[in-house]
Amino acid sequence: MTRSKLAIIAAIVFAIGALTLIFRPHAEPDDHAHGHEEAEGEAPEGTLILSDEQIRHAGIEIAAVRSGAAVELVFPATVAASPAASARIDARASGVVRSVGKTLGEYVSRGETVARIESADASALASQASAARARMTELSAIYDRERRLFEENVTARQDLEAAQANLSVARSDLNRAQAALAAAGVSGDGRSLAVTSPLSGRIAAAPIMLGAFVAAGEELYSVIDPRALQIEVALPSAEASRVQPGDEATLITGDDREIGARVKSVTPSLDPESRSATAVLSLPRGVPGLQPGAFLQARIRPSGEVDRTRIAIPEDAVQVIEGRDVVFVRTKSGFQARDVAIGSRSAGMVTILSGLKEGWRIAAGNAFLLKAELGKEGATHGH
Repeated sequence: MTRSKLAIIAAIVFAIGALTLIFRPHAEPDDHAHGHEEAEGEAPEGTLILSDEQIRHAGIEIAAVRSGAAVELVFPATVAASPAASARIDARASGVVRSVGKTLGEYVSRGETVARIESADASALASQASAARARMTELSAIYDRERRLFEENVTARQDLEAAQANLSVARSDLNRAQAALAAAGVSGDGRSLAVTSPLSGRIAAAPIMLGAFVAAGEELYSVIDPRALQIEVALPSAEASRVQPGDEATLITGDDREIGARVKSVTPSLDPESRSATAVLSLPRGVPGLQPGAFLQARIRPSGEVDRTRIAIPEDAVQVIEGRDVVFVRTKSGFQARDVAIGSRSAGMVTILSGLKEGWRIAAGNAFLLKAELGKEGATHGH
């Protein structure tokens, strides 16, 4: 055999050996047969060697990756105050604004006086109450006199009963006059009416001006309770029938915060101008930073619709390591941490955009234990 043929054979043998090393499974126990230092150099980052017994003892749950993720519809949305959480405060009567108690952004309590209006209506109410009080005093005296005369057998019973009936009518008139006086918040001098807030919240608008003449029904303030907001979503006609009350949704704010929400109602007809329906989304609690009029992105997941082209896995399977989202994929000898790109989250599941394939087995439960173990190994290697 010539020297050149020997060289060719040697090259072929070397190439086969190199390919064997490249395609040998990294997670096999054989990778560590040549000592710790060599294993460190060959095993990819994120490899964990665990036996089946160790996995069972740790309670790590294994699940197969399956296709099928919740369909997500994306729409623009607007923050709005719910009907029971907003109020317009109007002037109760025509008159001149004599005091202004609140300005924009200030907090106001329910029933709190926010302004006073000097009005002839206040004088009229005070006058009616005064007349009713005088009439009550007069008829009370007449009744007392008739009662004494009846007890002395001077007058007939019908005279006493007539006086008692007149006194009852006068008492009712006085009660009505006093109730009207209190409801209008008439001042002690009978010159001004109180303007009060029907709910607790913050002043959102204040067109009121001190000394200005206002007509009855003119807007003085508007109040919004920021703890009771709702989200309004415009649904195109083609998508409106797919969204139903009870559907889950996620709201994306301008600073990329995600807020869970749920469809509360959907209008049964389309707006004649925009040709769209409106879905109202309820929030589970008050969300700091949300203000009426702000724009959001709403991602609504219609119940029962599934996208078979995407993968969804339990949310607990995704762990964050050094700012990266990873999933621990089962190998022959343990697990391999793989970077993934995640999408929407819903009902404890998260959509995987890339990084996993259908049929792979992953750590679906107690994956945080693998993250902790990987952290310990990293710390050990660091030393």
